[in-house]
Amino acid sequence: MGFLTTLHGHWQVLKQSWPPKPAFNTSHIPDLAGRVIIVTGGNTGVGKETIKALLEHNAKVYLAARNRDKAEAAIKELQEQTGKEAIFLQLNLGNLASVKKAAEEFLRKESELHVLFNNAGVMSPPISWLTDDGYDLQLGTNVLGHWYFTQLLIPALLAGKETSPDGHARIVTTSSSFAYLFTVNWESFRDGPVRRKVGTQMLYAQSKFLNVVAAREFAKRYEDKGIISVSCNPGNLKTDLQRHATSFQRKVMDSILYPAPYGALTQLWGGLMPEPLKYNGEFLIPWARLGKCRREAYDGAIGERLWSYLQEQVKHL
Repeated sequence: MGFLTTLHGHWQVLKQSWPPKPAFNTSHIPDLAGRVIIVTGGNTGVGKETIKALLEHNAKVYLAARNRDKAEAAIKELQEQTGKEAIFLQLNLGNLASVKKAAEEFLRKESELHVLFNNAGVMSPPISWLTDDGYDLQLGTNVLGHWYFTQLLIPALLAGKETSPDGHARIVTTSSSFAYLFTVNWESFRDGPVRRKVGTQMLYAQSKFLNVVAAREFAKRYEDKGIISVSCNPGNLKTDLQRHATSFQRKVMDSILYPAPYGALTQLWGGLMPEPLKYNGEFLIPWARLGKCRREAYDGAIGERLWSYLQEQVKHL
């Protein structure tokens, strides 16, 4: 990666760390009665704030998360705040069999899905941590697990667009400003010297870059079928995502972190409002604005290679 490219990436991270005051807020969200929505990682942070806004506007919301106890505690708290109850969907994105089981459970209960918020994520865990299937934890959770979950839910999304007020179903994938800091090392997806040399922070950046690439590929493949797919940088936020950061890193980040409700704005805008219908395949930035990711995210060859790789990983399931 050249010096100027690296400099530009860091500049984008800094620039998006202090976005202008948002023009969009949750009061702009229309009534969502009749719409079925899934939010992965909805038991905490940005996902929880996203669900709160959805419930306040009468959506039927599935909170997809790994830990039942934490999810049920979040559901109870959200019910106390909104008077509405989210539905728990057990989903471990780091286990492909669990992903399949979760999708099948949803499809038994619902025939339609109007919006899928691929919000869950893991950031910079110990380098030794892998998924149950042996992938780098960040690649497996943030990218492969979400891609597979989305693929399995395509029939419900296609049905959902038929009853959506704007004639579209939507997929909103949560990326990060870290997408500007790395592209992809194809040899780092499973453990070995290459993966360990890349290191946990750049493996996170890689996963967030590939979130953008995967979102664009969904947009390309399903645009003519009425499915809109966007990715977004939710902003620098005070959430549990930083739980693996060092005390020094947390101290530095605290100076540029915003409360979690801010992070829900961009993905809610992308998933619910009219303007982003024009932005299929694009990268949204804080707060609720159209942005542009690094140029490699728009490379069709990278997109095709990623899609082929992901398909290969699940063909036996």
